[in-house]
Amino acid sequence: MTDTRTTGLSRRSFLRKGAVGGSAAAAASVLAAPAVLAQAPLVMKMQTSWPASDIWMDFARQYVTRVEEMSGGRLKIDLLPAGAIVGAFQVMDAVHDGVIDATHTVPVYWYGKHKAASFFGTGPVFGGSASTMLGWFYEGGGAEFYRELTQDVLGLNVIGFMGMPMPAQPFGWFKTEVNSVADIQGFKYRTVGLAADLLQAMGMSVAQLPGGEIVPAMERGVIDAFEFNNPSSDRRFGAQDVAKNYYLSSYHQASEAFEFTFNRDFFEDLEPDLQAILKYGVEASATANLALAQREYSKDLAELQADAGVIVRRTSSEILEAQLGAWDTLIADLEGDAFNKKVMDSQRAWVEKVAYYELMNAPDLGLAYEHYFPGKLSL
Repeated sequence: MTDTRTTGLSRRSFLRKGAVGGSAAAAASVLAAPAVLAQAPLVMKMQTSWPASDIWMDFARQYVTRVEEMSGGRLKIDLLPAGAIVGAFQVMDAVHDGVIDATHTVPVYWYGKHKAASFFGTGPVFGGSASTMLGWFYEGGGAEFYRELTQDVLGLNVIGFMGMPMPAQPFGWFKTEVNSVADIQGFKYRTVGLAADLLQAMGMSVAQLPGGEIVPAMERGVIDAFEFNNPSSDRRFGAQDVAKNYYLSSYHQASEAFEFTFNRDFFEDLEPDLQAILKYGVEASATANLALAQREYSKDLAELQADAGVIVRRTSSEILEAQLGAWDTLIADLEGDAFNKKVMDSQRAWVEKVAYYELMNAPDLGLAYEHYFPGKLSL
């Protein structure tokens, strides 16, 4: 893989150095125009892995708004949907190559490069939530493991940060009721990352597809069950038109976060305050994303039931227990790789300590909900 740091000036390095040279020339000239031009905003080309209509594009737009406002207009983001320049699964390579400056995606979309990518979003569930694992990334050593994997192991010319921690993903959409492990045997099922290995171990045949390809694949019979992520995304791409049984709660992808990745040359060429805005804008957008997700995910779940005749259920205990057993087998296989093992050891240690506090401290919110809204949780 070519390292763009050794092949000459990056596009943004050239532009920034050119702007400095232009200012010097302007000082020696009676013309004022070059000084005005030097103040033009720097435009960052950012492609997501999402269709233009997906709610996750709305999440990306919240990031764009915060970055542009915090930079006082010095940074502008040209935000593009999946496929505008490269495919949804090709954004990491495009950032590395400098074809785009940044991406809003998830690590499992480049899981084909190294299975450890999935540890930064859809790895083994040791008992922590997505928020627990986001804490591991920022305060438990995860960010350094991410840097080691992307830059040292894979030689990628990127810098990345994790954003909004996602609610646990539904087990997904099925044409028939599924209550036991026997019920899912032989299903052609869509998922991504290590979840693909997990569900294959449970007897499914798995296809890894971008979100925009799921419903067409279901209609053609390429798959006959699937998950994507949440009620809003699922509803927007028409999941309710091809299946009616929607199973919430699962261990296959219970701790994912959004990934913001930047071309390293581009990022390091920026002034320190603009680097900080891009970095901490990720944290700011996470709060905004969560609030929007709470509003829209809950609204769309209710409307899927009321308007589309979708039957919403919780995944059975039998299937959940089988998922944990499958994780045990998969973990043992993954530990054969030294990098995988040290990342999982770090995650286990973090979860054992942090989730113990979280779970011991958390009141039974279901009990309170049932008190005020009796009968609604009896799915």
